Amino acid sequence: MRKLHYHLVDVFTDRRFGGNPLAVFTNGRGLSTETMQAVAKELNLSETTFVLPPDDPTNDWRVRIFTPAAELPMAGHPTVGTSFVLAWEHLVSVSEQQPGIRLEENVGLIPVTFTFTDGQPVTATMQQLTPQFGPVFDDRETIAAMLSLEPAALDDYPLQVVSCGTPFFIVPLKTLDAVRNIRLRIDIWERALANFASSKVFVFTQQTEYPGSTVHSRMFAPSLGIREDPATGAASGPLGCYLVKYGLAADKPAVIVSEQGIEMGRPSFIHIRIEQTGGQITGVFVGGQCVYVGQGQIEI
Repeated sequence: MRKLHYHLVDVFTDRRFGGNPLAVFTNGRGLSTETMQAVAKELNLSETTFVLPPDDPTNDWRVRIFTPAAELPMAGHPTVGTSFVLAWEHLVSVSEQQPGIRLEENVGLIPVTFTFTDGQPVTATMQQLTPQFGPVFDDRETIAAMLSLEPAALDDYPLQVVSCGTPFFIVPLKTLDAVRNIRLRIDIWERALANFASSKVFVFTQQTEYPGSTVHSRMFAPSLGIREDPATGAASGPLGCYLVKYGLAADKPAVIVSEQGIEMGRPSFIHIRIEQTGGQITGVFVGGQCVYVGQGQIEI
């Protein structure tokens, strides 16, 4: 019997029991993919990560990311939370003079940078891939019905897939009330998005609950075993790029705060920065704070 030790952190929050919980196994050596998937299903968090030695010794660690149903090529809150745990456990050497680490994920190299207060890491920010803008879904009535809303609740901007490593179907809504009133119809979701470029549905409105926020968001991914996610870093990079592309975030760089998870009772605040050069998006950065919650072990 092998005992696997894990850390539990809340990501994209400054207080316990907010944000998105994450389990981090800092020693994934010798575990099969099947075992990692089984452990993630047992814990039943939106994601669980396993830390491994890097393939390239010039990088710090390799990270594999699992939802209860599938392995992901890249994800935001697992990257930020795993980086926080690595710093917490002194498994990476970071300081105000050398604040960066290099993680290998299934999409390739992901740089992460820390900020510090009194010598302690406070935030972690990952760099995502530059965006790929995918297809637009033209049947707005079907998407409104999928969300249990009237078509007039959808904003006038495109319903479009955007990826910064992982594709998300972005749906803009006009009001905060519309976002609150969403009831995802699984039957319509299965029919409408089964053959579309992404079935992970990320909705947002420019109306917010908290001062300082730019947008209010929700994310639904039943195909990954995640009915709703309280904080989705991998979707936040695409969201920022979408806002820039359609003129909803005009500053250069665009600095955006996405509030998410409020309907789930787990308020999360995800900080996004989109850099541009010559009208092209050249840098996508997503980060936030983390809070250490505890630790445990699983026997396999």
